[in-house]
Amino acid sequence: MYSRSLKPGERRERVRPDDDSSVRGRGQGPFGSWLLGPLDQDPAVLRRRVQGLLTGTLIATNVIGALVVVGLAALLMPAPGMSGDLVRVTAIAVPVYVVSAVVVGALWGTRGALRTLRWAAEGRAPTDEERVASLRVPLRLTLVQAVLWGIATVVFGVLAALVQPRVVLTELLVVAFAGVVVCAIAYLAGEFILRPYAALALAGTSPARPLSGGVNLRMLLFWCLGTGVPVAGLVVTAVLAWVRGDVSTTKLAISVIALGLVVLCFGLLVTVFTARAVVNPIRSVQHALGRVRAGDFTVEIPVYDGTELGLLQAGFNGMAAGLAERERLRDLFGRHVGEDVASEAMRTSAELGGTVRTVSVLFVDLIGSTALAASRPPEEVVGLLNRFFAVVVDEVDRNHGLVNKFVGDAALAIFGAPVLLEDHATLALAAGRAIARRLAAEVPECPAGIGVATGEVVAGNVGDPRRFEYTVIGDPVNEAARLTELAKNVEARLLASWTAIESAAESEAAWWKATEDVTLRGRTRPTTLATPKS
Repeated sequence: MYSRSLKPGERRERVRPDDDSSVRGRGQGPFGSWLLGPLDQDPAVLRRRVQGLLTGTLIATNVIGALVVVGLAALLMPAPGMSGDLVRVTAIAVPVYVVSAVVVGALWGTRGALRTLRWAAEGRAPTDEERVASLRVPLRLTLVQAVLWGIATVVFGVLAALVQPRVVLTELLVVAFAGVVVCAIAYLAGEFILRPYAALALAGTSPARPLSGGVNLRMLLFWCLGTGVPVAGLVVTAVLAWVRGDVSTTKLAISVIALGLVVLCFGLLVTVFTARAVVNPIRSVQHALGRVRAGDFTVEIPVYDGTELGLLQAGFNGMAAGLAERERLRDLFGRHVGEDVASEAMRTSAELGGTVRTVSVLFVDLIGSTALAASRPPEEVVGLLNRFFAVVVDEVDRNHGLVNKFVGDAALAIFGAPVLLEDHATLALAAGRAIARRLAAEVPECPAGIGVATGEVVAGNVGDPRRFEYTVIGDPVNEAARLTELAKNVEARLLASWTAIESAAESEAAWWKATEDVTLRGRTRPTTLATPKS
């Protein structure tokens, strides 16, 4: 039995991680979340979904950044705190700037990203330049947020310098820290939300190197965002308190505790997103490997990561496609020469020659094939032959034989080669009786003579090293063919040599009786004929 391979016209099936029992029930889709929708969603629906998620995420991250600014300012401002003038200016400037940043970010970031992804809306494959640009959209969105929050750092620093110069350094630190938080969330969210477009961009490709930076660069960036910058902010806070010298121990402790909690929570958030970004592609490969191990080579993983993880996914798809092609060829090979012959050929070296075996040979030949071809259309003749051969193949397979070849309207079957069979004669005789019975009942318009013989043959590869076939050569083959000619003129349409009856088990031999001795054409010694009992 061969593993399942692609049939003509069949497409490879993309695996969904949520098909696996290990992850079922967690609400995951092909990209790690149901939020991103199915693989084959309409381009317009995908565009609206992505635009909505990006816009909502940018608004949420900027609001979070504003809250971080307010909270840290309340904690870190030196005594006696923000002046009334600075509070009023900040209360006006923060909402105005956040709204402006959201509008500019949505227009500049989201629309720019969708313009880069226009090829998907047009339903075409991207060029190499468009593919690389599409995979760098998350980085572009992050740079947009970095520019906006860089401007915010300068604006609020200038306002503090004009209204309350003593708190300038604290103001700059607070806004810059909030900007880092917003940039980190924007990058992580953008990379996640744009996975469907990454999958479309990478579909059918096997890049030799990462297209959007490697895992090392991603991990370093995440460390900087989740650990390096926040801890640096904590250190700067302590240094400022030490230099100013007017911060009480209680306020410094509260500030450090608050910043420490922010660092822990933010670091945990970045770590969770990092783990998911790494684990989801690996999990998809793991699940797909299980499908391949079970014999399903039609599986295909959606490649949505531009790093080495994406190369791993693309490499798996290439491997699965190669295995599917190999299994398809193996399946075709087995159908042409027989599964046993195909397995033997793959197990041993392909050489000419063979070995001497004692086997049983069954030969089936259609009666009146010339008249049949002359009196019926070719399509009808082919249909009848297929029904005829289906009975032969079915019964030969049922009795563990091998249909070695089809010769026009005849078929040669072997029992005992290439797979050794102790009771080959019993199986061949049983197959002959079953074929005769079924042909008479199921294909009466195709009567056939059947002959069975037993003896020594040479079984192996015959031909040329460039083109050969597995077959058997020996006297039993000729004897079975001659018995078939005689069987066309007897009522049972089936004859066997008495040698085959003597080699069979008693349970099978009891179904046969000897009739007469005949010297078959081309042979020198007589053959005792046997026919099934009525």
